[in-house]
Amino acid sequence: MSNQLTLIALLTAKPGKEDELGQLLGNLVAPTRAEEGNVNYDLHRSRDNPAVWLLYENWRTEADLRAHFETPYLREFLPKLNDLLSEPMDLRYFTMTTSQVPPKSQPV
Repeated sequence: MSNQLTLIALLTAKPGKEDELGQLLGNLVAPTRAEEGNVNYDLHRSRDNPAVWLLYENWRTEADLRAHFETPYLREFLPKLNDLLSEPMDLRYFTMTTSQVPPKSQPV
């Protein structure tokens, strides 16, 4: 079994704060992907409710995820959520139970 950890974070913006939340979340993508322990970090927006954002993250180990939460950019971001979210952030932790396969190549 892998030590890899998957985190799915659901964030729901207050009315009128949807795009601001998305911008701030988008600003986290590049520095997080550059972290040594990050496998992937992908931001999604709900097709049904534009106030809902989802982060799909995979980390080599739980220690790598803990280190992520201590980065300066995340520590600066988290307090801003009080003004942006309509409900508490929903964090869910998973362990992959199948083998990871490389992404399929895309036709040109």
